[in-house]
Amino acid sequence: MSEQTQAQERTKRRVVVVGAGMAGVQTAVALREQGFTGTVTLIGAEPHQPYDRPPLSKAVLLGKSEGSAFDVDFEALDIELQLGCEALGVRPADHELDTEAGPVRYDVLVIATGAEPIRLPGAEGVPGVHLLRTLDDAERLRPVLARQHDIVVVGAGWIGAEFATAAREAGCRVTVVEAADRPLAGALPAEVAAPMAAWYADSGAELRTHARVERVEPGAVVLDDGSRVPAGAVVVGVGARPATAWLAGSGIELGAHREILADDHLRTSLPDVYAVGDCASFPSGRYEDRLLVHHWDNALQGPRTVAANIIGEAPAAYDPVPYFWSEQFGRFVQYVGHHAPDDTTVWRGDPSGAAWTVCWLRDTRLVALLAVGRPRDLAQGRRLIEAGAEMSPALLADPARPLKSATA
Repeated sequence: MSEQTQAQERTKRRVVVVGAGMAGVQTAVALREQGFTGTVTLIGAEPHQPYDRPPLSKAVLLGKSEGSAFDVDFEALDIELQLGCEALGVRPADHELDTEAGPVRYDVLVIATGAEPIRLPGAEGVPGVHLLRTLDDAERLRPVLARQHDIVVVGAGWIGAEFATAAREAGCRVTVVEAADRPLAGALPAEVAAPMAAWYADSGAELRTHARVERVEPGAVVLDDGSRVPAGAVVVGVGARPATAWLAGSGIELGAHREILADDHLRTSLPDVYAVGDCASFPSGRYEDRLLVHHWDNALQGPRTVAANIIGEAPAAYDPVPYFWSEQFGRFVQYVGHHAPDDTTVWRGDPSGAAWTVCWLRDTRLVALLAVGRPRDLAQGRRLIEAGAEMSPALLADPARPLKSATA
């Protein structure tokens, strides 16, 4: 069979994409954009038209928007949608995906099922306890904010801070309880996260650290020190894990965090099966580490690599510079790159002020950057990280100097 014939056969195959979030939708769209002419089926567990998640903790939650559906004409792109259909398992020997609606045959399977929120032990089924991950979650929480309840947020991570911001904007009294000694303990070192603790008080929210939830009762959250925090509603934001439990017994190799272990082209351990987005980790040559990135930009970039592989274009290894942003307490926070505990930190600006940046250097190479209210630092830093630029720490520390002019 000639190479031309093989290429033609590849474009006629049936591709099934499981997960109708950003990663799944973009995979289906990228296949069409890159010339794939075979069958594309997009399967989603939720009944809603596929939608973007970042607005859920902002505009949708506050009633400023009714939804955030992707601006994609699936019919025009000849993408078959199967919504409200949960995936139950994979039988690789038969090339079949088991779903609630019955088996679906595939030539190529793309897993993009994302992540699911970690639930608070003992709180399931307790009235007034909420998560914020789906459109239905946001719709249930919207009237809670409108009634201006006393709200307890469990977890001072990214989602906890964003929800607390929205709740304060809605006029609710907000208490955030965090088991660690600071907000964002799992994401940022203590000296970087410490200035962010003051943001809560500035907004009128109370932040209680070293505070573990013992149990949730009607109208209150009881902490492990015996104190009771009034709660008309409780919102749990203690993190998320890859939504991969349904893959048990499939033979797909999972990692310590239950993530799919993809290779540098986002292929799984099974033939003809790829994984992309929040559910998969990948090896990064840039950072000499395996990365599990639970952020929007990763779900946007990875699908292009998957589509190119399916079509047979042999793309370069997937090795992005991770990027994400968060809007909290009137501040725009952006992070790019990936830092390790022993990387050197360099500050640009006063962290008690409205705008500042932290840079991470490995030797003298810029590897990561956190910018608070300094989008120009972020934009320039991203390009420098991608280029592997060597920086002068002394020049970098001057916040008045453009970051791009602080190279060594």
